[in-house]
Amino acid sequence: MNRRQLLISSMGAAGLSAGLPRLARAATGEADPVGTIQVLTYHRFENREKPPGTIISPGLFAAQMQYLSDHQTNVVRLGEVEAQSKSGTITGQSVAITADDGWRTVFTEMFPVIQRHKLPITLFLNPPMIGQGGAFLTWDMVAEMRASGLVDIHAHTLSHPNFNEERRKRPPANYAAFIRHEIADCRKLLEDKLGTQVESLAWPFGIHAPELEAAAQEAGYTAAYALGSHPVTAGAPIFALPRSQIYETDGVNRFAWMAAGHARKQPNNTMS
Repeated sequence: MNRRQLLISSMGAAGLSAGLPRLARAATGEADPVGTIQVLTYHRFENREKPPGTIISPGLFAAQMQYLSDHQTNVVRLGEVEAQSKSGTITGQSVAITADDGWRTVFTEMFPVIQRHKLPITLFLNPPMIGQGGAFLTWDMVAEMRASGLVDIHAHTLSHPNFNEERRKRPPANYAAFIRHEIADCRKLLEDKLGTQVESLAWPFGIHAPELEAAAQEAGYTAAYALGSHPVTAGAPIFALPRSQIYETDGVNRFAWMAAGHARKQPNNTMS
């Protein structure tokens, strides 16, 4: 365990004091915004010395969720995000929690933490990857998480393609068929497997474009999520709702800043 992980693991209630939001405001001189829902995005949870961007340490994730719990943060499901965005009635600050791809550490590391704090989450899955080797979830794990009442399942396409690369290398008709297959067939496969309605889609790599959004709408989705490192506000584009990827460098101070409805990149943002 490295020095950062030791520090995180030693953080208890004292390390997550009610003073953190005040520290965030003091460091930037900015008041917290109103009318925001910060949709947080995770992938894998592992202890690594120099983790890639999609991996954070389990201890840091636990500290972040402890912060939300200690500060009684309003954590909502994605259905609420979409309903409020469409109606233009977002008030206060809320947070939603998502995880992409279906890595096994969602079950071994993330799930026990959200159970402890009773926090709802959404998993965006690539269904062909479920059960494929020890790195990924099994369908039994997915079923157990859903049975908790805390975990919703939505779509992340079949093969997690880079749509920009596929557009460049495919003829137009072939690319259009590829889009329909990735988007529509993913929804059907998940609905057939889970026996539930799948209404939301997360764009792989956050890539979206008018033809992709049109295909998602045609396939029966009611919303889709991109990236952007800023919160959802009233009237946000419903097929490109922003999400904020969380990194190992997002310590509790910066996490507090983002949970309060701020975009990650701000002038004079000295959060660590």
